Amino acid sequence: MDLNLNRADYLQVGVTSQKTMKLLPASKHRATQKVVVGDHDGIVMCFGMKKGEAVTVFKTLPGQKIARLELGGVLNTPQEKIFIAAGSEIRGFTKRGKQFLSFETNLTESIKAMHISGSDLFLSASYIYNHYCDCKDQHYYLSGDKINDVICLPVERLLREVPVLACQDRVLRVLQGSDVTYEIEVPGPPTVLALHNGNGGDSGEDLLFGTSDGKLGLIQITTSKPIHKWEIRNEKKRGGILCVDSFDIVGDGVKDLLVGRDDGMVEVYSFDNANEPVLRFDHMLSESVTSIQGGCVGKDGYDEIVVSTYSGWVTGLTTEPVHKESGPGEEIKFNQEMQNKISSLRSELEQLQYKVLQEREKYQQSSQSSKAKSAVPSFSVNDKFTLNKDDASYSLILEVQTAIDNVLIQSDVPIDLLDVDKNSAVVSFSSCDSESNDNFLLATYRCQANTTRLELKIRSIEGQYGTLQAYVTPRIQPKTCQVRQYHIKPLSLHQRTHVIDHDRPMNTLTLTGQFSFSELHSWVVFCMPEVPEKPPAGECVTFYFQNTFLDTQLESTYRKGEGVFKSDNISTISILKDVLSKEATKRKINLNISYEINEVSVKHTLKLIHPKLEYQLLLAKKVQLIDALKELQVHEGNTNFLIPEYRSILEEADHLQEEYKKQPAHLERLYGMITDLFIDKFKFKGTNVKTKVPLLLEILDSYDQNALIAFFDAA
Repeated sequence: MDLNLNRADYLQVGVTSQKTMKLLPASKHRATQKVVVGDHDGIVMCFGMKKGEAVTVFKTLPGQKIARLELGGVLNTPQEKIFIAAGSEIRGFTKRGKQFLSFETNLTESIKAMHISGSDLFLSASYIYNHYCDCKDQHYYLSGDKINDVICLPVERLLREVPVLACQDRVLRVLQGSDVTYEIEVPGPPTVLALHNGNGGDSGEDLLFGTSDGKLGLIQITTSKPIHKWEIRNEKKRGGILCVDSFDIVGDGVKDLLVGRDDGMVEVYSFDNANEPVLRFDHMLSESVTSIQGGCVGKDGYDEIVVSTYSGWVTGLTTEPVHKESGPGEEIKFNQEMQNKISSLRSELEQLQYKVLQEREKYQQSSQSSKAKSAVPSFSVNDKFTLNKDDASYSLILEVQTAIDNVLIQSDVPIDLLDVDKNSAVVSFSSCDSESNDNFLLATYRCQANTTRLELKIRSIEGQYGTLQAYVTPRIQPKTCQVRQYHIKPLSLHQRTHVIDHDRPMNTLTLTGQFSFSELHSWVVFCMPEVPEKPPAGECVTFYFQNTFLDTQLESTYRKGEGVFKSDNISTISILKDVLSKEATKRKINLNISYEINEVSVKHTLKLIHPKLEYQLLLAKKVQLIDALKELQVHEGNTNFLIPEYRSILEEADHLQEEYKKQPAHLERLYGMITDLFIDKFKFKGTNVKTKVPLLLEILDSYDQNALIAFFDAA
């Protein structure tokens, strides 16, 4: 059956965080439910729908920003007690709004994630996990990387506590008490965890995870080792996953999977006979979906998907039809209801317009007086700057609680701005004088009306590092602007991984000197993305990285007074040597630098570049042929006389041109990497070969892999 859902906006609260909206349990099957939501103003609001109007059940006073909202209660009873996390405090409310708990935890950081199971409370701040039972401290764990979410498998079914942490380093950590039982590597940084079917599935051990790069998966957490059941790759390049729920919206007796993403996409997955998820429905909202729940809110008997968005809208996607088939008497009644609703909305709009007019006049008068005071209006910006593994580019997502007027992008390092299909803003570039004021890029994005979310794609060059700044100006008066800064790191295209190939030919850079473990860690944080800012526990640490563009590897092992860096790409070692020596000089630390260069690694890196370079050169040749082939086609009237290769070029002409247009700097980028490899190889030998670069470029223009390798060996 087809799934048809109609949108209904219920009300708007303040800006909301991830997982801060829940539906209270229904009194009977398919009866309307109350919605409870917490926002950044610290207000908890509970409301229900009556005759199409939102009616408040209770509303608390403002306070600290609410980071999480969960429902709890005695196990195996309806979960209708409301718990919120604000700052380092947990507060509990009954469904009528009476506060029954105020628990100040001993966490020094604000609570980021929370899970409740009976009298057990599982909390995490950025790096710290705590387990409380009846508000008494039970277990504690310090994570090596940021904790994004926490959950516990159902105790009432498994008769044991199995907390699971979703950590930024692409790992799920399964705990027993204060110790890690085992770690599960997942295909992206996990942002959300949820029990499959709301209860852990058939075994009670099935756990859903969603990642910041939009992947979704199901893992069975057994006592000995995890079983990966299925995984959905983000083929359509949709946003990161912020919330997940299980609910039978299709009405076939099997719970469906509801997914909310940070680009505003709401998805419904049903399960086929093999228990594999199949996409049944999707709907695009204009802003991040922070919470998602299945239930019944608008009208008895009509199931719906209820979502909350970043700017605080609580919206339903309901199975209730927009146009009802009714008898003559009911039609008149329905028309009367609509007329009443329209007239009440009209009068409310008139009142608001009058109020705005009054306040505007009041502001104008006060601004002209001698005692005038002007306050800068505050607004909230939600931003995300992440590396995409698929195309080795960075995504910058800016989301504002009100409409964006324009965004100015400024960079003191050379970067390319790439086209984004979802982006409807008009971009204009300003000329820059990079020599005198370190400005390599000045671009302004002018947004269309009611745009609250802007997505940009940026491509950087390894070895060139600095700061990218975004000046965000919303459509509010008086004009105000917020600046966000993002560091483009020296090895900006490297991504954390947990497994590397130790059989590759490696070049080694060794640093020794009078520096502490935390000092060297701060240099690694400066050089590489996805490294936790806090130094890991222990005296020695090893991190593995993979270059998202070339697939080369980097291994970094360091302790107090010594750091060893190994890579199969000489250019990576060269960049590290230059940057680390510069950072040590700034701090007046004397470094002893030694290196071992493996000649075989150069040929190995060239072989890794070969398929990419060959593909781009072939693509460029095909695109050059398109116009001539089209002329021949027009002249001859058909393409039967052409060889199959040329016919396929004509058939794929649009796709080829689109791909070529998307990657105009791809070939130059590969040429640049080969040139850097050539210069770096001989730099370690103490030879300057910059004069031979034009000859290298000539060889690249008439590319042949063997000729290129021979040139590297001969030079």
